[in-house]
Amino acid sequence: MTTKINPPVGGTKVKKGKEDVVVKLRIRVRAYENKILDASVKQIIDTALRYDAKIVGPIPLPTEIKKYTVNRASFVFKNAREQFEIRIHKRVIDILNPNPKTIEALTSLSLPSGVDIDVKMM
Repeated sequence: MTTKINPPVGGTKVKKGKEDVVVKLRIRVRAYENKILDASVKQIIDTALRYDAKIVGPIPLPTEIKKYTVNRASFVFKNAREQFEIRIHKRVIDILNPNPKTIEALTSLSLPSGVDIDVKMM
């Protein structure tokens, strides 16, 4: 009885010998407004394409929703409540085998306020 082992699914490939190693630059972008987020992602992609980088994404991640319930009145009307929510929209962009010029251009990129960026080398 033989068992077949499937190769791992993903972008990172490590091969022994003279083959290249795929290095990923994973960029996670978060914002409260989706229009500002999409504009920022387009700006990141245009900058990466200008330096001939291979891009995977943008991949939309699930929207994180935080809900808050507060009393309308301070003392008497316990059943009267208001609900508020904050939505955090997220996107992921992978840049495969980035060169130093691409990384330098992405670090010097000016994005609007309210956009949070996390960059990881994988």
